[in-house]
Amino acid sequence: MNLTHLDENNRPKMVDVGDKDITTREAVASGVIEVSQEAYDMAMSNDNKKGSVIQTAIIAGIMGAKQTSNLIPMCHPLMLNSIKTDLEELPELPGFKLTIKVRLDGKTGVEMEALTGVSVGLLTIYDMLKAIDKSMVIRDVQLEAKSGGKNGDFRR
Repeated sequence: MNLTHLDENNRPKMVDVGDKDITTREAVASGVIEVSQEAYDMAMSNDNKKGSVIQTAIIAGIMGAKQTSNLIPMCHPLMLNSIKTDLEELPELPGFKLTIKVRLDGKTGVEMEALTGVSVGLLTIYDMLKAIDKSMVIRDVQLEAKSGGKNGDFRR
């Protein structure tokens, strides 16, 4: 199998999607951030000088998904239909799990948008809590599911 982002001379290229059919495509990605108990309590209390950690992370996740083509060189700029977020509190960890679902009607998939959104959202939590806890760990950023397109569906 050849990599689609390399041409016949092994040079980087953006995939030509001009001949592809427009289909409904969806992707879901998730990731976890582990934080100290003190950082978790601060995030839950909304008593942070920078504002609500959870609400800011959700907005950052949406913005990250929308800006994917500006961050990942070979990604196409896309007109997204929807971006849905879910930030789950994990008090037993302590930490948070961010899940993002991205949907569009288009010629290319949205896996990278979902993954980028999760990454930016979790990095935002890190940024907002780093004064309290520099030992936070972001982990398990992964594609959970995708549908649409010629490669078919995927579910973890």
